[in-house]
Amino acid sequence: MWDDRFEQILRPFLPFLPPHEELTPGSDLKDLGLDSLGMVQLLGTLEEGYQVRFRDSALTMDTFRTAGVLWDTVRGMLPSTTS
Repeated sequence: MWDDRFEQILRPFLPFLPPHEELTPGSDLKDLGLDSLGMVQLLGTLEEGYQVRFRDSALTMDTFRTAGVLWDTVRGMLPSTTS
């Protein structure tokens, strides 16, 4: 799934997600309260938190549709840690 940092960054942008409810890869971010302003703020927070830059092609509504899709996008930007 994802690392703890991702969920710690994402949860404050989801006002309709109760604190003890599980966030799953299929969780619809819009249904959980992520709005357009929140997307912009979340984008900046993720870029800062992971030291990455979203490509223009990733700046779509689909990228922010579910927690799983968003994590896959972030993970795809991270440097590879293979030996």
